[in-house]
Amino acid sequence: MPLRRKAEEAGIMSPAELALLSRVYAATKRAGENETEREARASRILGYYLAGIDDEDELKTLARQPLQR
Repeated sequence: MPLRRKAEEAGIMSPAELALLSRVYAATKRAGENETEREARASRILGYYLAGIDDEDELKTLARQPLQR
C-alpha cells in the first residue's frame, strides 16, 4: 500500500495507527460499494480517529453509519 508507506516515511502516523485504521477499513467494507462510498467511509474513519476516538470497535460502529449532520 503506497499511501501507508508514504505516511510512515513522513511521520504522519505510526505503523500501529495505520494498522488500526486499515483493520477498521477492511472490517467495514460492504459488497457493492462504489469508489465514492469507499472514500466517504475512509474519511469518516479518519475523521473520527483524528477527533480522538481510538477504540477499534467504536470506530467500526461509527464507520458503518452515515455521517450525521
